[in-house]
Amino acid sequence: MSTATLAWPKGHRTAVVVSVLLETWSEGKSPSYFPRTTPLPPGSKDIAGINWAQFGGNEGVWRLSRNLSDLGIPSTLFCNGRSAEVWPEAVAAFAKAGHDVAGHGYLQDQTLFSMNSDRERETIKKTLDLIQKAAGKRPTGWLTPIYGHSENTLEYLAEAKVTWCSDALDASVPYWKETKAGKVLMIPWSDFVDNRTLRASPRVYFDVYKDMFDYLYACEPGALINIGVHSHFGGRPAMTAVFRQILEYFRSHKDVWFAQHHEVAKWIKDEGIETTSYASRFSK
Repeated sequence: MSTATLAWPKGHRTAVVVSVLLETWSEGKSPSYFPRTTPLPPGSKDIAGINWAQFGGNEGVWRLSRNLSDLGIPSTLFCNGRSAEVWPEAVAAFAKAGHDVAGHGYLQDQTLFSMNSDRERETIKKTLDLIQKAAGKRPTGWLTPIYGHSENTLEYLAEAKVTWCSDALDASVPYWKETKAGKVLMIPWSDFVDNRTLRASPRVYFDVYKDMFDYLYACEPGALINIGVHSHFGGRPAMTAVFRQILEYFRSHKDVWFAQHHEVAKWIKDEGIETTSYASRFSK
């Protein structure tokens, strides 16, 4: 077994993966967050919240795709299966622009841990099938909505030939996870996405990612930054402006590898990198 040190292609110091999310809730449901200051009475149907969430497929994902193309930066679209049914043209256009598309469950408010094994497997397959139909290629990656995975999700993903997953919250760089059905590369998710700025200023998003990048670039070669943005919120002009600015800041530095998630997974596999723990990388 190889113990090659984690390093990026061509001596790049930092890897950046861009995660765009296109999400859809159950019929009559809406996101749990919304820029309303007065709560609705309990049990009320949130018509405005449902309408607000539809911005992602109607406009947001298109704006994000356009800006990423302007900058020449690839990304991965994490797409609910239902989103691929509701907005197939948007998913197809995103893929045609050269971006990757990964699974993100069927519905955003649906938890895999609440399902029996047959239904969980069925939901994974249904999601991958719908995305393949819209995007023209089968996803090789996955992110479970609201971190609602079960103890068996990774095994079922491996059975479905998914090779990487972004459900990891316990590390800052990718690592391998063994399952009964084979290995899956865990690519850590972002600690800070655009909806964290909902009650504050979009500039917070820039500041957080700038400070993170500056630290990792200076102190931790082989680092990875997963920058996440939601189509229904980050695809609005006020947030997209800041999203574009931070990507331009990353791009102004040399030795930064802008990669899609599947490219990171392929690189680590091809290089035979098995150990990526912090202790193995930096402990003397």
